[in-house]
Amino acid sequence: MVRRNDQRRAALVDAAIEVLAREGARGLTFRAVDAEAAVPTGTASNYFGSRDDLLTQAGARVYERLQPDEATLERHRTADRDRDTYAGLMRELVGRVASFRTGYLALLELRLEATRRPALRAILTERVRADLAANVAYHESSGLPGDATAVKLLYLALNWLIVEQLTLPEVLTGPERDALVTAAVERLVTTDDPRPDKR
Repeated sequence: MVRRNDQRRAALVDAAIEVLAREGARGLTFRAVDAEAAVPTGTASNYFGSRDDLLTQAGARVYERLQPDEATLERHRTADRDRDTYAGLMRELVGRVASFRTGYLALLELRLEATRRPALRAILTERVRADLAANVAYHESSGLPGDATAVKLLYLALNWLIVEQLTLPEVLTGPERDALVTAAVERLVTTDDPRPDKR
């Protein structure tokens, strides 16, 4: 029974992501989530204590679904430790994030809603800080070139590139986006890293 309830909750949160991406935060209601998930009216309200609860769980679920799978992580662990590899990893990251279009658009909606809801802003701030810190820690332990500042600058640059791709996809072609990711790594990631070579 608990397993079924967990599956139903996950399905409802996934439905909330779709509603957020399509209708925006103001369109996210329990009724809209029930309709998206094709469940009886009143189901979502039985699983979530409030609309704020649903909003925050949708945000957490997007991050969960954006995590790379084990095969991708293993490929990263065994790859070379140079700027070419780094650029390839960043192109792969942009592709993975952009392929979950509704998830990323839902996150944008949550960020906009957070400007009006201090509690949601606090939760998202904590989550994004933790995610960025995890990215920096992973990078530092990976042996890839560059430092924490390069990781943060790439985070900022690539996030906007993804926004551009998802909201105005005709501005840049696919090859242009790939070339820009490569150029960002080449310009931001120095090879004169003072850390010892970890290869």
